[in-house]
Amino acid sequence: MKNTMFDWGLGAAVAVLMGTGLVAVGVAARPVAAAAAPKNAADPRLLVASFTSADQLEPAAREMKRVSVQRNETLSAVLDRLGAPREEANGAVYAASQLLDLRNMRPGDDVTAWIETDPASGAVRLTGLSLRPEVERQVLVSRGLDGSWTTHELKAKMTPGYNQISGDVDLSIYDTALSLGAADQQVVDYADIFGYDIDFQREVQQGDHFEILYETFDDERGAEVKAGNVIFASMDGAALTKSFYRYTPSDDRQVDYFDESGQSAKKFLMKTPINGARLSSGFGNRKHPILGYNKLHKGTDFAAPRGTPIYAAGNGVIERYGPYSTFGNYAKIQHANGYETAYAHMNGFAKGLRKGSHVRQGQVIGYVGTTGRSTGPHLHYEVYVNGKAVNAMRLKLPTGRKLDGAQLEAFKTERDRIDAIRAAEHAEHQLVAQQQPAQSFAPIPAAATSAPDTRELVANP
Repeated sequence: MKNTMFDWGLGAAVAVLMGTGLVAVGVAARPVAAAAAPKNAADPRLLVASFTSADQLEPAAREMKRVSVQRNETLSAVLDRLGAPREEANGAVYAASQLLDLRNMRPGDDVTAWIETDPASGAVRLTGLSLRPEVERQVLVSRGLDGSWTTHELKAKMTPGYNQISGDVDLSIYDTALSLGAADQQVVDYADIFGYDIDFQREVQQGDHFEILYETFDDERGAEVKAGNVIFASMDGAALTKSFYRYTPSDDRQVDYFDESGQSAKKFLMKTPINGARLSSGFGNRKHPILGYNKLHKGTDFAAPRGTPIYAAGNGVIERYGPYSTFGNYAKIQHANGYETAYAHMNGFAKGLRKGSHVRQGQVIGYVGTTGRSTGPHLHYEVYVNGKAVNAMRLKLPTGRKLDGAQLEAFKTERDRIDAIRAAEHAEHQLVAQQQPAQSFAPIPAAATSAPDTRELVANP
């Protein structure tokens, strides 16, 4: 089995006919020595040209099959589903594993397999495999005449750029941002940045203004194929007016977001350790839904679908992790400065964690459930300060890092650079808007007898 890696320009033709076909790479292909390849490794273009060609074998029925990975499905299971012989599938999987961590395959990932069938005997033969773990990366696995497998990694050349979206919230920031061209990840990142300051389910109102500036990567045709990090995020609304810039201090190399003055967006604890949940019961005295009498509710309940991830509200050490009385599956984390947080009624626990494990802020520690004394799937969340239960929604939390000295000056330089990019993007959007042809409507003749048009214009955010 051989491994090779080379880049290709997306403007060059890339035709892939694995195994019994020919793998042809455009003339823009450039060989790059892979770590696993010997110094005298052949040019990848010569290797792929040496693969089995269709005119070298007797006619066989060849078929390309493309499927998506299903939940909890391995690559071996995918090839079983496609009808590939087990022994050949094992060889292809092993070859692919030399360039990929197959444990990171996700539901929805594409797998393309080339399979041929002998018309005389009906024997099935796997001849090639294509995986695309990332939009700019493709791994090809091909079978040679001698039955050995050759693995290639193709990397597209990307041109970095930026995209700026801004608008007024309609139904939600998520819906509005997606309608303006952002992807899911950029909206999630935006929510993470502001997650310490605002509750998106309850405090964002229609008409609040937001802006997101994020990285983009274009192919040689100028088409955006990948979106990257958010480098600026702002909110101008009823509950909060604030802007944050992405910056990595040179001393600790920890990526963070800072406001104009150099104050970190991070707080000691997250305001809510769960996304997309509804606050179903607050802190204080209430009539217990099961016991039927008034009782102090020492936490905050967030209703959410079973299986919704629950995050550690802050850095700390797990001091209890397992079934606990009426709380069902339960976790308690000890933080610095006398703070503790607790999470109850979980459906299950995150893999690899136990009592004594160190966790970081935002790390998944469990999943929403309805274990213990519970009327439905929800997270019961508690915060303790020096052993006393407090209202997490009203807690004034310590802030994160405040830049000063040389770090603050370096941040200001980066802040000004990002502001210049924002201004350029805004000017470009304005120019494009001005160049849009104005809509014109032909007058309706007075003698027209058709029924009047009663359709109303409906905004489509």
